[in-house]
Amino acid sequence: MKSLRNGRAVVLAAAVCAGMALTGPALAQTRPVAARASAQALKASGATVPTMSPARTTGRGRLAAEPVHLRTLSKTDASRALAQAGFGPDAVRYGVDLYRLLYRTVDAEGRPTVASGLIVLPRNGERRLRMVSFTHGTQSYKEDAPSIGEDDFSSAPAITFGSAGFAAVTPDYLGLGEGPGTHPWMDVPSETTASLDMLRAARVFMAREGRTPQRRVLVTGFSQGASAALGLARALQDGADSSYRLGAVAPISGAYAFRDAEIPALLAGGEINPKMAVAYTTYLLVAWNRLHHLYDSPTEVFKAAYADKVDRLFDGTTPGPEMLDALPDSLDQLLTPRGLDLLRHPSGPFAKALKAADGTCDGWVPRAPIRLYYSAGDEQAVTANTEHCRDAFHANGVDLTPIDLGPYDYEGSRHLGTAVRGTAAIVDWFAHLPA
Repeated sequence: MKSLRNGRAVVLAAAVCAGMALTGPALAQTRPVAARASAQALKASGATVPTMSPARTTGRGRLAAEPVHLRTLSKTDASRALAQAGFGPDAVRYGVDLYRLLYRTVDAEGRPTVASGLIVLPRNGERRLRMVSFTHGTQSYKEDAPSIGEDDFSSAPAITFGSAGFAAVTPDYLGLGEGPGTHPWMDVPSETTASLDMLRAARVFMAREGRTPQRRVLVTGFSQGASAALGLARALQDGADSSYRLGAVAPISGAYAFRDAEIPALLAGGEINPKMAVAYTTYLLVAWNRLHHLYDSPTEVFKAAYADKVDRLFDGTTPGPEMLDALPDSLDQLLTPRGLDLLRHPSGPFAKALKAADGTCDGWVPRAPIRLYYSAGDEQAVTANTEHCRDAFHANGVDLTPIDLGPYDYEGSRHLGTAVRGTAAIVDWFAHLPA
């Protein structure tokens, strides 16, 4: 959703797998959550992010167009932009340059496509830079993507890391920004490939600028991007690209347990704003139906007043305020009995997709430092998500205590407050890790 700084600013910037969040300077009280995985990955593994063979990486990560220099910010300008976006300027040490990259990658079915993303480089004269990958929260409007959007909230994390001296990359994901088609929301495998190929494209671009990324990548992400960050971290640790390895991982406010934590909260009400529950649920069903064929016709799960609208509302062309206005205020108004039953009792392709989406914390032991960030009382990514992720890592012998960022709200949203406080905490942590 396009952020309108002089009007109703909105950006769906969280995820059901991470707690959807309508980001931007207004409507903070109406921001959501989500999760998912591609049909190809599901067929191959059932619940894990697939590794990528050298053959499949051919051509991926190459630049598909000339990079676009978006703007230059002096140190003062960077501090001002972060302050205006609600982010702290304490970590700012340098001015930065912002660029949009269009690069080659693969879609959720493994077919060649292109995607866009934002890279922020510090104006510090250093040739060899530490790399940070930040994966953003839920968005449904193409023009809200970090490399396109007018609202500094979307680009603020990358500006924070860039102005602290890191090379910061933020993929727009498939179908957002300048990427063609629709966005496969909460599809961890395609988020992983888009993120990995953005790192490759960044390496190509930086070489043209006379700069080089260090091998160890510091990985973080917010809301939807929290699961994406874990997917990327796992791929890097598994050797998906020989030029990179995992340096550390620090996701913020993820919806890591959609079936056991997020969906029950969406249905129960109380913890999650009802309007946001409607937006996230609609996005989930529409996006996952495109990948996993959950229904033959929208009329099977959506009531007649909305069945003919939902695909258009989430095809990337509808600004956030318009999307919210077109949806009802409760799930009972939105869904048919079959739609409600699908959420209450997942089965078939839906259950299989949920198992895969909820597997980002399962079955692996990070060999790099890891921290999980959250805030108690998050109104979009409920705390039970982080508890499930912690327990999954504990089951594999990982001693992990999630870090509560405290009761800080941004524009009335505890969830968005975690993006602000989490970014500040993580840039400080990353800065103190060995290079």
